[in-house]
Parts: sequence; C-alpha cells; structure tokens
Amino acid sequence: MSRFLAERILSKKPSAIRHYSAWVQRVDGVNLSQGVCDQPAPEVVKQGAKQAIDEDRAIYTHMQGILSVRQSVAEKLKKYNHLTADPETEITITTGSAAGFAALIEATLNPGDNVVTFSPYYSYYLDYIKLRGCELRFVDTYPPDWHYDTAALAAVVDERTKIILVCTPNNPTGKVFTRSELQGIVELANKHDCLIATDEVYEYIVHDQPHISIATLPGAAERTITMSGGSKTFAITGWRIGYISGPAEIVQKIAVAHDIICICPPSCLQLGVEAGLRQLPDSYYQQMEKDYRAKRDLLLNTLTRIGMEPYKPAGAFYMMVNFHDRFEDDFKAADALIERVGVAAVPGSIFFAHPEQGQTQLRFCYAKKMADLEDGCQRLLRL
Repeated sequence: MSRFLAERILSKKPSAIRHYSAWVQRVDGVNLSQGVCDQPAPEVVKQGAKQAIDEDRAIYTHMQGILSVRQSVAEKLKKYNHLTADPETEITITTGSAAGFAALIEATLNPGDNVVTFSPYYSYYLDYIKLRGCELRFVDTYPPDWHYDTAALAAVVDERTKIILVCTPNNPTGKVFTRSELQGIVELANKHDCLIATDEVYEYIVHDQPHISIATLPGAAERTITMSGGSKTFAITGWRIGYISGPAEIVQKIAVAHDIICICPPSCLQLGVEAGLRQLPDSYYQQMEKDYRAKRDLLLNTLTRIGMEPYKPAGAFYMMVNFHDRFEDDFKAADALIERVGVAAVPGSIFFAHPEQGQTQLRFCYAKKMADLEDGCQRLLRL
C-alpha cells in the first residue's frame, strides 16, 4: 500500500510522546509525558463558549478570525507584551499555534530555504519544515540554564536562512531567553535580512525572570511573527485557538495559507477565549504562576531525592532531568518508570539535534492537577 503514500510521509511516525501517553493510560498510571495541560479551564472561558453555542455562533468566521476576538488579542498584546498590532491587518486567529506555525511555513518558505532554531527543540517544528522540503538548522543550548553560544548561532545563519525560530518560555527545557540572548538573535536577523518567528504560548508561566517578547526589541518589530494562544494560559489545549501577529503584509499571506489549510478556528471557541482575555483579572495570571511554581518545586525536589539531576526551569511547565548512569539509555529509563511505578516521562534524545546529547535525560511535564502530580511524585519516590 505504500505506493499510494507521499514519499515525504513514509518515514514519519507518531512521536514517542504519543507512545508513552498511550502506554501509561493502559496501566492507569500518571502521565507526566505529554503537555496536555490536564487542569480545569477558567469558568468565564467555558461560559463564553457555552453562550456562543446557545446563540448559534456556528458559521464560518472571517478569514482572520472574529474581529472582536482580534481586538481582544490586540489589547492583550499591548498590555502584557508591550506590542502594538492593528487587529484589522496585523493579527490572525489560528487553529492553535501549531496551525499558525504551519501557515507561516506555507506562506514564507521556498524549497532550499532554511530555518534556524535551538536544540533541544519542539519536534513539531522539524517535522513540518521537513514536510515542505526545507532545512532546519540547529544551535545547541547547554544546561543547566540552556544558554547558547553567539558564535555558534552566527555560524549557521546565512543567505538562505529565511527564519530564526525561537520558543520562549521553551518546550522542552523551560528556558526563558534573556534580553541579551534575544538581542543577539535580532542583530543576526537584521544582518542577514531574515524573519524571526517566536512561539510564546507559555508566556504567562515565568518564574525567575521576566518574559520578553522579542518583537519589542529595537529593529525586531518589522521582521517578527509572534505566535501564542489560549491553550496553555487557559488550560484548553484541545480547543485549538491560537493567534499570530506581525507585519501586515506577512500576516495577510499567513491568513490566506491558514484559510486553505483550516478555513477557520471554531467560532464558539474563539469567543470563549475572548471572554477569558477580556474578563479574567491580573490575579488569575498571578495565581497561575504561583501554582506552576509550586508544582515545579514539588517535582524538582522529588527527582532530586531519588538521585536524579533536574535542570530547574525558569518557565513553561517542562523539566529536563539527567539520570546519568542509572539506566542504560533514555528509552530504557522511560520504559522502567512505567513498568516499575506507573509514571510516564519522555526520552530526552527525541528533543536533541544530536540525540546522543539527550541519552541520559528525560523530560517531565507537570501541567497536572496537584493531586495527580502528588500521586506521580509519590510513585517516583518508590524508585
């Protein structure tokens, strides 16, 4: 049957994250592998969507999303990110930030172009860029703070680089890029006249340093596409409501590509996210940060107690952990955790451009209800 399949998909397989999530579900364990954000959504967000359903807000929306939703995103960008974006021309609501990224790639990359990003990395980036016949180049980052070397970044950016891709706060490391690190990226983008794409979907989950939107830095706004959404902020990963903002000419073409791929995000769910953006007070975001800090510290202390070396994340809700020589490799380690205590983690090597760099690491996700995370930690202590 393979003769009926496109060559670009033949080598693609479901990720290890999916594998371990399914396995731990079968044994009724605790899933600390996939970032499903398994927590209650805010009531105002749910009520906003329910009201939209009751009002039969069920038809196709504008190609860029419902205007009032774009206006609420523009207000949020100005207040929190210190960015100015015209909701008419410089914002598009997308079917999750993943579809926004896919539309960005469709709208900007030609065969032979390359994208530069940082390793460890979110595997979706690599998979989609390869599907389009383009190259993804990597710059290593190093624990415990996951810093990068400026010279190494400069060495891989050239005349064929179309995009420098940043994820901050970062999946899978929890790194929050500093102002000086972001400025180094902007300087190279200006030097080589390439775009910057920044995935900021974990932007409110920062602990030890501020979140900085790279588009606010001098020389960045005219070449930066900012991606975010409601998935992590409102614990609605399955709703698939994201957005992009940036220069109008680029955003308009991204909207065209997104329309071809998805038509539009679900109208009633757009309005649920709008309700959250407009109605939730600052205290909601502050409490969310405190809750994730407590969960981070609980998992970090647990892993330290059992003799592993967790790299303390500054943001997001993922933690890379070095188990050193305790297991043969990262896949054997992930298998052992499920088999012995019913806890799922992800083999670290799948996030590295050079997999051998992650063969003694696991990634844990702590976006869980506190009771479930406590259960997972008690299981881990049995090790």
